[in-house]
Amino acid sequence: MKYILLFGVVLALAPPAVAAEDWPQFRGPTGQGVVAGPLPVEWQEDVNLKWKTKVYGRGWSSPVIANGRIWLTTAEEHAADEKKRAELLKTVETLPVAEQMVAFESVTLAALELDLATGKLLRRIELFRVDTPPPIHGLNTYASPTPVIAGGQVFCHFGTFGAAAINADSGEVLWRKQVQLNHVVGPGSSPVVCGDVLVIPCDGADKQFVLGLNVATGDVVWKKDRPPIRSKDPEHQKAFCTPLAIEVNGRKEVVIPGAQWFVAYDPTSGEEIWRLDHGPGFSNVARPVFDGKVLYLCTGFGKPQLWAVKADGAGELDDSSVLWKQKQQIGAKPSPAVSGGRVYEISDTGVASCLDAATGKVLWRERMPGNYSASPTVGDGRVYFMSQEGRTTVVRDAAKYEVLSKNDVDGMQMASLAAADGDVILRTDSHLYRFGKKDDAAGDGGK
Repeated sequence: MKYILLFGVVLALAPPAVAAEDWPQFRGPTGQGVVAGPLPVEWQEDVNLKWKTKVYGRGWSSPVIANGRIWLTTAEEHAADEKKRAELLKTVETLPVAEQMVAFESVTLAALELDLATGKLLRRIELFRVDTPPPIHGLNTYASPTPVIAGGQVFCHFGTFGAAAINADSGEVLWRKQVQLNHVVGPGSSPVVCGDVLVIPCDGADKQFVLGLNVATGDVVWKKDRPPIRSKDPEHQKAFCTPLAIEVNGRKEVVIPGAQWFVAYDPTSGEEIWRLDHGPGFSNVARPVFDGKVLYLCTGFGKPQLWAVKADGAGELDDSSVLWKQKQQIGAKPSPAVSGGRVYEISDTGVASCLDAATGKVLWRERMPGNYSASPTVGDGRVYFMSQEGRTTVVRDAAKYEVLSKNDVDGMQMASLAAADGDVILRTDSHLYRFGKKDDAAGDGGK
């Protein structure tokens, strides 16, 4: 499958060479869930399945793909005895989500390399072992951030538990880096590569900053504190957003929503380009999307809103930079998608919306069964919405609502899909799948 940029002015800031089948970061080549080539419209456990491979451990990192290889991360959790588990959970008993927290004796964090053609596991590379890790939310994992592939390296990030670079050919671990942070409910932000800099948001409950690391060494190139936050509640200071690297009128920006603020930085120096106060939102998860002129950004938890913001500003912006705000049925966790002058959204509880990108007007709004964390994907004239319960609903990429298929797999889906050579790669809580036309199926990776 050959990928093209959706908008000519949206330039990836990572190394420019992207092979035809590459899906090098969270949400693909542009980081926005856009596929330019064909995609299958139907699949089931026994329909259009090329292979299905067991994935050990837990992780919600999405698959990334380069040079015929799939990479993902996993967390192998080692159970604590009842006494130790109770002690660990006592440390989070005052949290509003205390009953949903889980604790373990230790966790091993690893990268997995699989063959794209067959699904065969080629390598398991252990990166970190953490003894007595802090409890996390039961819906989260210690391996939720998605890796990124650039310049022959695979960059794996586990939040406070560490970041590492792997040589994609040899499997050698080139460097490891740890930055202490209190995520409260576990890690979530994925990194992005901008030229020679790996940009990592560090939005904890205890401190909030952004790091730029040298891709070759892991050394800190720059560190930039986040703008001051009005709320004194640590819960309302954290965030989990993945940056989006764009270019606007020749100016490179890396846009990173966080608690209270949307902020754009110079990826080379870390200097702030602009900031916009979006209010009391926090725990931002959704990655921004960009149509060449306008950014579409989610304000996060609380009462999620979607804002359309002009991307060419400077300094502290005001409402004159905001084209519209949509305040109804916006997802706190799934990222939006933009295609054909339309913005697609889905709420965490399954209300899907198609908005006019210029005005924010609702073109259609429909309920889909289930709960949603994965981000929708657009391509081949369709939009793919993935529920946590294992269903992918495919609708027409159009101003009129039309369901094309409902596709079910066993297990839970929270990772967003990847695409390669006209096929989709899906991760559940237990397996990795490849779905597509079976006439060129190459094998079974091990069910």
